[in-house]
Amino acid sequence: MAAPLRVVFMGTAELACASLESLARSGQFEVAGVVTQPDKPQGRSLQLQPPPVKVAALTLGLPIFQPIKLRQEPAVQTVAQWRPDLIIVAAYGQILPKSVLTLPRHGCVNVHASLLPKYRGAAPIQWSILNDDPETGVTIMMMDEGLDTGAILTQRRTRIEPADNAQTLHDRLARLGAELLLETLPGYVSGTIQPVAQPAAGALYARKITKDDGRLDWKLPARTLWNRVRAFTPWPSAYTKVAAQPQPYSLKIWAADLVAGQGSPGEILSLDAEGLVVACGEQALKITAVQKEGKRRMSVREFLAGNALRPGLSFE
Repeated sequence: MAAPLRVVFMGTAELACASLESLARSGQFEVAGVVTQPDKPQGRSLQLQPPPVKVAALTLGLPIFQPIKLRQEPAVQTVAQWRPDLIIVAAYGQILPKSVLTLPRHGCVNVHASLLPKYRGAAPIQWSILNDDPETGVTIMMMDEGLDTGAILTQRRTRIEPADNAQTLHDRLARLGAELLLETLPGYVSGTIQPVAQPAAGALYARKITKDDGRLDWKLPARTLWNRVRAFTPWPSAYTKVAAQPQPYSLKIWAADLVAGQGSPGEILSLDAEGLVVACGEQALKITAVQKEGKRRMSVREFLAGNALRPGLSFE
């Protein structure tokens, strides 16, 4: 029996964990080491927190390497010492230099959460929802020196359901990516699956999402705002400003539905225990779960018990 291929896994974000765990537990591959981003300070205390892939690697008992910059020669040499036959990358967060891409004899394979060439870049899941796409998927691809421009090995599609938000879609794509990776690698290594160059048509760049993207502009159509609420859950979250007295405050919007309604953009048309109906540029949005700054997430029923709002007031 042939020895299992030696694999180095590179990943940082939660999306990558399912692929790492599947590789490590499959028995088909020997995970020689895991490369992930350095621990980062988080929260008010700014305590260093490990990235999700590091936590998964520790649980699996795998060697871990956390270079600040992978393209520096000492970092490349550390990876080379693991003698990988194949490098697998998923949500790592750095572009691999040529010196790393050429290390393994079978090259570098990436798990990407979109149907390439659509949504190259950092935030494909959020942009697929923002753009009201009916479906998205995962791509297993070869890596080159560009940003998600390598040749495609396999793809798998999934519908974007009305109940989906960025978190539920992320979790489903993580599972699909892990499954498709294990299905693809044997055929790729044996030569029965051949890379196919990405088509030039349809390429889109999915830029990083920022906190400022979460602010809702009530002049936009309700469907656009509904997609923003879904795309920005759980981060950075959609929010609006409430011109309350004596102190205005920010209100995160965690869940909403499309409803009929007409009024000035941002105007509260009605409210009850089931939700707040707010006028948009076209139709209205029924908000069902919120979070006042400094407070926990709660239903509208809970929120209204301690906060005075009424029809005719407007969100900003």
